[in-house]
Amino acid sequence: METIKRIWFKGGRIYMETNKSTIFSRPLEAFPLLKNASEEERNAFEIGQDKTDIRWNLLDEDIHMNSFLKEEEPDFTNPIAQALKQFPQLNISAFAAQIGINKSLLAKYIYGIKNPSKERKQQIEEELHSLGKRLLAIKLP
Repeated sequence: METIKRIWFKGGRIYMETNKSTIFSRPLEAFPLLKNASEEERNAFEIGQDKTDIRWNLLDEDIHMNSFLKEEEPDFTNPIAQALKQFPQLNISAFAAQIGINKSLLAKYIYGIKNPSKERKQQIEEELHSLGKRLLAIKLP
């Protein structure tokens, strides 16, 4: 059985070497909690007892080695990324909470690692429009 031998970070990616000397890597965008973590937080991990998972207690994050088998790479040209990059001042965590989804899931949509359903895209678009209307309604004395 293939197991995790070591984990390291380099160039915006997380790498895993297995006991069979196979090396896999994933972009940190696939794991938004790790992407937004400090180097110290990223390096504070433990490989699980059965050596098939990694745990970050400080971040409350777990990744199974099967996550390294996925091949999605970030696509920053996706419509959600294009819309939200116009507003870097927008608090993504608060926006995710406003539409009722996990901030990590919204981050994966933004990074193009996951594709939202048509309904979810519509929900995000509607909330952006609602936010714009609320901003336009502000009248300062």
